[in-house]
Amino acid sequence: MKKFPKTVLITLLSVVVVLLAAAVGGGFYMVGYALTSADRDLDYEETAHKMDKRVPGFYEWYSALRADGVFRDTTIVNARGFRQYAVYASAADPDSACGTAVLVHGYTDNMVSMMPISRMYRDSLNFNILIFDQQYHGRSEGESIQMGWLDRFNAALWTEVAHNIWHNDFMVVHGVSMGAATTMMLSGDPDPEWVSAYVEDCGYTSVWNQFSKELEGQFGLPSFPLLNFASLICQIRFGWGFREASSLEMLSRSTKPVLFIQGDSDTYVPAADIYSCYEAKTQGLKQMYVVEGAGHAQAFEKDQAGYTAAVRDFISSVKDGNMHIVQK
Repeated sequence: MKKFPKTVLITLLSVVVVLLAAAVGGGFYMVGYALTSADRDLDYEETAHKMDKRVPGFYEWYSALRADGVFRDTTIVNARGFRQYAVYASAADPDSACGTAVLVHGYTDNMVSMMPISRMYRDSLNFNILIFDQQYHGRSEGESIQMGWLDRFNAALWTEVAHNIWHNDFMVVHGVSMGAATTMMLSGDPDPEWVSAYVEDCGYTSVWNQFSKELEGQFGLPSFPLLNFASLICQIRFGWGFREASSLEMLSRSTKPVLFIQGDSDTYVPAADIYSCYEAKTQGLKQMYVVEGAGHAQAFEKDQAGYTAAVRDFISSVKDGNMHIVQK
């Protein structure tokens, strides 16, 4: 058998080492870029003005309730020792509150971005509301963004805080984008008995799928091997990997009602993801609401009346014990 020349073997080995080093370096860069160096929105005032442009009248509402002391601040310390921040407010008519909503914002946002939907719950549905900053966002401490996976444990803690404030027997967890992934991932855990239902708005199927889509779309790169190394680095540094962070897997375990919402023009989280998530849930009530012409996280601003009606109808179905599967 003819042997490869030593120089060829050395060249091939050098190429492999260089490619491996590039993949590892790329993995470190991706983890830093996506999870620790993201351009996070930490300025509540700036966020409020930005949201007011999308949902006119929101800023005046938010500012008035802040000034009147209706919104109150609270903090907790999570299992990893990081202080987490939230605000809460009682229903517009506290004596006849219809339930409690815990609201979960998206990637690089803060709790103020959920205020328009919080206003819907408080003023239109007469719900108590608690809105929290996810870890490493807003005023919540942390070492990295968690893409919803470990955030679900913080969300569970906040549902307990809300329950202890109002002692209400009906609670909805409602998230948008990464907050929707947090919500779906929480729904597959043995959740507290006081959580009655979930609403997810434009959440991704899994962290792996979303990052793979972003790698190809933004950088024109395949997922292998860069995403594999990035996931391993995330596992070593932060205790979780991209493949395990799956909304689909957690939805397959979910037994409580879930409302799925998405805009049909969403390209950031592919609009088709709602159908994959919807199909993944095989137990209990599920409903779907798709908003025509809405892009990513735009469903509420594009169709406030329809969005509110969909949430109201879903809550009524849950409260009535109408647990059959319905597609809206």
